[in-house]
Amino acid sequence: MKTIFQATNFNADQKLIHFIQKKLDKLDNFNDKIIEAEVFLKLNNTGEKNKTLEIKMIIPGNDIIVSRDAETFEKAMDLAYDVLKRQLKKQKEKLKK
Repeated sequence: MKTIFQATNFNADQKLIHFIQKKLDKLDNFNDKIIEAEVFLKLNNTGEKNKTLEIKMIIPGNDIIVSRDAETFEKAMDLAYDVLKRQLKKQKEKLKK
């Protein structure tokens, strides 16, 4: 799967990008038709959960968009991963029926 990263208000380091890429690669186990993932990383000036991670998964027939706020991008990715995994499983079940 092709992955596009975009960071707003900061430069993402390679360690963070590698962490996110590794998590996204695991999603291929749940749906092998994923074409592309667009990852948006944002720093916000508000509150405790000041980091926003948004992922847009491009899949034929239905795109999935997940956005999560957390104290760190790693926590936000873990939260988004669970949602993406559940959505991909649900979508695969629909296709089987």
